[in-house]
Amino acid sequence: MSTLVTVLLAVLPLLAGWVVHVRWLNRCLSTARRDPLTGLVTRDGFTRRANALLKDPRAVVVLADVDKFKQINDVHGHAAGDVLLKATADRLAHHVGRSGIAGRLGGDEFAAVLIDAHGTAADMLTLLHGVLARPVDGHDPAVHTTVSLGWVRAADFPADDLSGLLRRADEAMYAAKQARSGTRRAGLGRLFATIAGRRSGRTGARTDGPAVGVAV
Repeated sequence: MSTLVTVLLAVLPLLAGWVVHVRWLNRCLSTARRDPLTGLVTRDGFTRRANALLKDPRAVVVLADVDKFKQINDVHGHAAGDVLLKATADRLAHHVGRSGIAGRLGGDEFAAVLIDAHGTAADMLTLLHGVLARPVDGHDPAVHTTVSLGWVRAADFPADDLSGLLRRADEAMYAAKQARSGTRRAGLGRLFATIAGRRSGRTGARTDGPAVGVAV
């Protein structure tokens, strides 16, 4: 038996073990970036994929917030609330498709980046708003609510990074929620006042920053 064959026979088990270990680590990382309730990526996983998608000028950033979610939990229980969150996540991910990314940022707040290949984002998000308001199949039809959507075309604000676009989508979402209009696009008309680009009480808000925009 040649020396080369002897070395290969000795090394192959080590290589096989290393491959198995790397695959295990990748599975662990993938699991850590997934929300256990909804199966969507969490903030870190979302940020990673979203930043890559924003290189496409057709990218659209969406922020979604479940309306009256606390009331659902209080009246129907947290299990019902979990069912609603799971259904919202599934429907959002389906409409975003494989070319985009949907994530759960926390609580009842979701975000997505999609590629608007045909310039139909407004129509698609109006349709999505209706789908998100449907009762969950196989569950109490009383357990349903609407979801307010704010969105922004990345090309409209080329100087903004993901954080800035999410702030704009957040402002538009809040305006849609207050007006009960379902969806609102950032950059169209004046939005509600924010503090340093984030509404008071939202993550990232600062009390020492200037107010941006006024209520309509």
